[in-house]
Amino acid sequence: MNETYVEWLVKKKTPAYMTLLRILSIMLAALFILVGFVIIPALLIGIAIGVAAYFIYLNSDLEYEYLYVDKELTVDKVMAKTRRKRVAAFELDKMEIVAPLKSWHLDNFKNRNDKTVDYSSGVEKQPEVRYVFYYEGSKKVIFEPNEEMIKAMQLVAPRKVFKD
Repeated sequence: MNETYVEWLVKKKTPAYMTLLRILSIMLAALFILVGFVIIPALLIGIAIGVAAYFIYLNSDLEYEYLYVDKELTVDKVMAKTRRKRVAAFELDKMEIVAPLKSWHLDNFKNRNDKTVDYSSGVEKQPEVRYVFYYEGSKKVIFEPNEEMIKAMQLVAPRKVFKD
């Protein structure tokens, strides 16, 4: 049996507002817990803010793991290097086109109003390393694979996958 297996991990850039929100929530939790030693209801508010700070931390430190196995691409979200969640699974047969983000191959797809999902780092690099694929005519997915993953996909579907 001839299976192709490629794995790749991409760290998502943390937006500035999430960093600010994380710092603010930790400071507020500490303040309310300290005041809570004198006034009991403030302690409960401090604990609630502390729980919210934990979830803010989980969602601000994200990584996406791409796993390409035998014509299927799965995307997992790794939160704070502790929790993993399967986000999506895509079959290569249902993809319309796979090309770099600013490729001329995507000109026919520019006027479509598909739902856009971004599983990339969110950083525009030079040269552009992010790719786009259109899935089942309803979803536009932005992701950031490595060269080995693109080669593996191109071996299976050479008329759908472009490197430019």
